Amino acid sequence: MQISVGSRLRHAWNAFLNRDPTLYDYNIMGRSSNFKPDRTRLRYSNERSIIASIYNRIAIDVAALSFQHVRLDQNGRYLETISSNLNECLTVEANIDQTARALMLDAALSLFDEGCIAIVPIDTSINPSISGSYDIFSIRVGKILEWFPNHVRVELYNDRKGVKEQVLLEKKVVAIIENPLYTVMNEPNSIAKRLIRKLNLLDAIDEQSGSGKLDIIIQLPYSIKTQARKEQAEIRRLDMEEQLKGSKYGIAYSDATEKITQLNRPAENNLMAQITYLTSMLYSQLGISDAVFNGTADERTMLNYYNRTIEPVSSAIADELRRKFLTKTARTQLQTIMFFRDSFKLVPVADLAEAADKFTRNEILSSNEFRSIIGYKPSDDPRAEELRNKNLNDPNAATNQNGTE
Repeated sequence: MQISVGSRLRHAWNAFLNRDPTLYDYNIMGRSSNFKPDRTRLRYSNERSIIASIYNRIAIDVAALSFQHVRLDQNGRYLETISSNLNECLTVEANIDQTARALMLDAALSLFDEGCIAIVPIDTSINPSISGSYDIFSIRVGKILEWFPNHVRVELYNDRKGVKEQVLLEKKVVAIIENPLYTVMNEPNSIAKRLIRKLNLLDAIDEQSGSGKLDIIIQLPYSIKTQARKEQAEIRRLDMEEQLKGSKYGIAYSDATEKITQLNRPAENNLMAQITYLTSMLYSQLGISDAVFNGTADERTMLNYYNRTIEPVSSAIADELRRKFLTKTARTQLQTIMFFRDSFKLVPVADLAEAADKFTRNEILSSNEFRSIIGYKPSDDPRAEELRNKNLNDPNAATNQNGTE
């Protein structure tokens, strides 16, 4: 229905002109912050090393998967996507601050950093402690602080107050996810932790070498065993320091009988070789390679990366969401949580034509389904919806022609 000019003028709104002063009372709006208060922040040791970039890369790939609330057929195959509030949280909006993809990125990154996290339903239709049949309207990722036999204490961001709070929740209503790569990433003596310690040592050496100290020894032409000689040597040292400090180019003079030895020469050690070895070991144990990070990996390398690294993490998240957020009745009705990956993202444009021919000719995808994969709108031709080999004659068309004749 077309809106009239008068109605449009009465109901029009502008963000700058139609502001209600009472709506923006800071006492009512709550606590403010100069940064996003619910953002995931890694541990200090992880944040200052290349470990952060590795974790972030894997977390981005996990978040790129599509997690959905679906229904299966009798053979355990995907049948349809269920339009539910839980599916809305997994595909569109997880909470007032995060999209569904941002939630999965937060979950994966926190999982790698902490080793074990909790995904908590925040807004539900019924108290989860009373009944298991409830709708979930928003979910958040929380940090587990304490463990009890049937409960956990979780630190969660309260979007109503704008601060993080600690809440005690039952384990049966909280999705507790443990990192399947815990022994590689989070164990105290794991490869990742050993690499972090070596990187911290390298940083300390770099800071020491770049601190501006000269580290020199002055050999005086006399013995300094007596107190008077020690005081005389101290005066000579201070005098050389003043010369270097006050000189524009850092030049000082010394006596012909004095000998100066410099200590801060680059010393050779095997620290860099150890870091290189530990980095390659971490890559191999995580199932990744340099080609994955710089974008030059071929299809086989990416397939190995998805199967060995992304799939275990994604399955751990999906399995726990299915176990805690779907009741036994819902699982009996063949409802589940699944994740999907677009396999055609790794296919070059030159190979898409061949892939389209094979998938349509073998009656796996229709023409319109493949058009949606490559970003084209569906065709209006009814034959584009048919799941058949276009290279063969249509038997239905032949039957219709014979019947007409």
